Amino acid sequence: MAGVAVSTTINGDNVEYLCQPDETLLDVLRDRLGLTGAKEGCGTGDCGACSVILDDRLVCSCLVLGAEAEGRNVETIEGMAHGDKLHPLQQKFLEHAALQCGICTPGFLMAAKDLLAKNPDPTEEEIRFGLAGNLCRCTGYDKIVRAVQDAVSEMKAA
Repeated sequence: MAGVAVSTTINGDNVEYLCQPDETLLDVLRDRLGLTGAKEGCGTGDCGACSVILDDRLVCSCLVLGAEAEGRNVETIEGMAHGDKLHPLQQKFLEHAALQCGICTPGFLMAAKDLLAKNPDPTEEEIRFGLAGNLCRCTGYDKIVRAVQDAVSEMKAA
């Protein structure tokens, strides 16, 4: 199969790569670009572990073809922190122990970032709804919700 040349923006950087027509964005990010933050949990878009933001829309990168990123803007977990300074969501996940094995954590963080970009002051119900596409086997979700609530409070105060 012939490769597809793609020119896109990932975490604010212009990026070019070659991929196969049937290669997922998740595989491109991990295997071709070395951005291993997004995880493959299910490969069917059911768990959210591979979530990225594509043109301001949260998507499961296992369901998007790498070629579909042509001319678009992709945000991954690697672009969330600014140097050594963690994003408030990342800091609150640590403070609230809202992670255990870590497989789901990047997806939850990207979903929370997407939620707060659209609704900077969500209720607990809105947070739970906004994170509903992500599955976690370890934490029981309450710590994750509390971390997001605490990040919202800190971000409003800043």
